[in-house]
Amino acid sequence: MEKSEKPSRKNFKYFHLINSRWMDNDVYGHINNVTYYSYFDTTVNKYLIDKGGLKIKESPIVGYVVSSNCSFLSGISYPDEIEVGMKVIKIGYSSVKYGLGIFRKGEEKVSAFGEFVHVFVNRNSKKPVEVPKETKKALEDIL
Repeated sequence: MEKSEKPSRKNFKYFHLINSRWMDNDVYGHINNVTYYSYFDTTVNKYLIDKGGLKIKESPIVGYVVSSNCSFLSGISYPDEIEVGMKVIKIGYSSVKYGLGIFRKGEEKVSAFGEFVHVFVNRNSKKPVEVPKETKKALEDIL
């Protein structure tokens, strides 16, 4: 999705529910911008664990975040329930580019959206490797 293009719910193929926390709010009364990145990270990793075969503690291949961005359109705050929409934009040899959108639960209008890029590496050598087959299949389901 282009940065200027505002996505809607229909642009996403997977959704993860997150309950905002009191500590997510900042002094201005809305969820602080850095917290949105944790929502992105949580959603992507939840999908990889549930659908892509990722075993956080023992998988020999792990995904490192190498790039992320977020555009903010409207504030959300505790106690809002948040739905994070996710899709895959592109799968490369060792990388995956995700598109993500943050919505108040049940709302059609996106509050924030962005992209997140993983490079898959060997846990020990830290060298890029091919996206694991099981993971790639799960990612293709939301491409």
